[in-house]
Amino acid sequence: MLNILVVEDDIPIRDMLRDVLHEADFGVQVAADTQRGFELVQKQIPDLILLDWMLPGQTGLEWARRLKKDELYADIPIIMLTARGEVDDKIRSLDTGLDDHITKPFSARELLARIRAVLRRCGKLEKQNRIEMGGIRLMTDQHRVTIADHPVTISPTEYRLLEFFLTHPDRVYTRAQLLDQVWGRNTYIEERTVDVHIRRLRKLLAKFDHESLIQTVRGFGYRFSVVE
Repeated sequence: MLNILVVEDDIPIRDMLRDVLHEADFGVQVAADTQRGFELVQKQIPDLILLDWMLPGQTGLEWARRLKKDELYADIPIIMLTARGEVDDKIRSLDTGLDDHITKPFSARELLARIRAVLRRCGKLEKQNRIEMGGIRLMTDQHRVTIADHPVTISPTEYRLLEFFLTHPDRVYTRAQLLDQVWGRNTYIEERTVDVHIRRLRKLLAKFDHESLIQTVRGFGYRFSVVE
């Protein structure tokens, strides 16, 4: 199931969006401002963000700029929802790197069509039930893993860690970043826990000569890559 974060301060609109997305079989999280939105993003990177422009405190456009400048979150597709329908406003959204700009009011059908169009462009819609890379295949709807076409048994934590690596390849992540994204920012465990689970994953991958996919970047953290 693909997950969408809705950041909208208008309660009726927020509730409507949540209902529409649930009926379309999306997972949904909601926030009334960017501060809460960022807390949710840090716990779990969404597949897409629906973002209101005019929000209390920081505007949606300002927050979108911050996300797009952060290597960890820059690839999250963002659709701006706003009553600002002038051409200049749409240009500002798109120049910021947002994926679409929808002017309020809009129909549920239009919204879902635009969401699916963005997800298709990002390659997420077709691949939501299967992730494959380097001979590893995750069936996300079944929480099953195969390596070199052999089914393997894996713990829930190592599954989440492997899923994060497969969906964020070729980037280096610190132990703290991996803790935030896999275990959650509010989980108070030591960074060495990451090393323990990395070792377990490598031991599993070594059975199929795939241990080199998880690479240690000395002095920084870890990277998953099919290129050594």
